[in-house]
Amino acid sequence: MINRNLAKVLSFRYKIIALVLVLLAAGLVLLPKYEKHEGINPKDLLSNAISPERYISTDELADKIVNQDPSFLLIDVRDEKSFKKHALPDAINIPLEKLLDEESEGYLNQDEYDIILYSNDNFYADQAWIICNRLAYKNHRVLKGGVNKWFTTIINPKIPTENMPKVAFDLYSFRKAASMYFGVAYPEQAQATQNTTKKTTKKRVTLKKKKKMAAEGGC
Repeated sequence: MINRNLAKVLSFRYKIIALVLVLLAAGLVLLPKYEKHEGINPKDLLSNAISPERYISTDELADKIVNQDPSFLLIDVRDEKSFKKHALPDAINIPLEKLLDEESEGYLNQDEYDIILYSNDNFYADQAWIICNRLAYKNHRVLKGGVNKWFTTIINPKIPTENMPKVAFDLYSFRKAASMYFGVAYPEQAQATQNTTKKTTKKRVTLKKKKKMAAEGGC
């Protein structure tokens, strides 16, 4: 009963976050037109904001990391203190308040990698996404549920009950294997962990900064 109530609370919270995001995007549509216009059309931004495809699940991300997919870049938009306390593997910290700094643009506005933004939940990552999307930056997604969901699904996956379907056990097997990859030790693996050393390769990020477009004239 507690888990069911918690799920309802979280579901309601995500609906509120989604509503706020849509309202922000809709607000841009209603803003008066400026003589100098840069970035994506506000109507396209609203369309992108309500698309579920802009999210990536913790399972999808875990699969990418485990298989050493080189095509993506993780951006942690939390504050530096939270980032230093715990961050996802190979993530780069760009706090939300520094998102528009010149040195951040080389990571956020480029064509070398797909960008995955994350925060503790969706809140700050959603704000970062809408800013980047408004500026017409390409290939940005948000980790659904953020660090909190990462811990409850990948680092500490819940064991399915006997009456659950096979797909639930298959998903648990994947999550358990992923958690072991990230350093979680299970009793049956304790001895094997002591006798092996996991080698990791740090991702090298090479970015080609886009040339800035010349400012449009106007009177």
